[in-house]
Amino acid sequence: MTINQTALKGRFKLLMLLMVLLIFSACSSRKNTNVNTKAARAAVVMSQLKSKPLYRFINDWTGVRYRLGGMDKRGIDCSGFAFLLQKNIYGNELPRRSSDQAGVIRTKSVGQLKEGDLIFFSFGGRSVDHVGVYLNDNFFVHASTTRGVVVDDLTLPAYQRAMVKAGSFRN
Repeated sequence: MTINQTALKGRFKLLMLLMVLLIFSACSSRKNTNVNTKAARAAVVMSQLKSKPLYRFINDWTGVRYRLGGMDKRGIDCSGFAFLLQKNIYGNELPRRSSDQAGVIRTKSVGQLKEGDLIFFSFGGRSVDHVGVYLNDNFFVHASTTRGVVVDDLTLPAYQRAMVKAGSFRN
């Protein structure tokens, strides 16, 4: 192999390496942009809340880890979060379990939901096993088993498939 062929082979390898890095960085930045877009949409939704006490409550609890049966900042489950939010923000006394909470709401379609309404899901079968609180623009807040208290997009397929009931607390 001549020196020119060796140099050409080296340049080709460098060019291929640069192309691979460019592809990975493009995929990475696209993914980050998508995450940032969702985070930006969630921030807009939060800024548009009518209830400032609700805004403060959610900010205060965001990031608190999930703990089955938990009711404090050391950990909270979804029904405990909905229970405390409804009690502290709206003065509503909900049952403690999500399946029982689903029994005390006036059912609405998703298009009729208002800030503070409850959304129920069934991830494990037919019965209600998860609850969140509707905010606006198809976003809701809940205590996720994997991410703790978060604001999420109700239009995500996983939530669409699992949603079984939604509505407002019967006064």
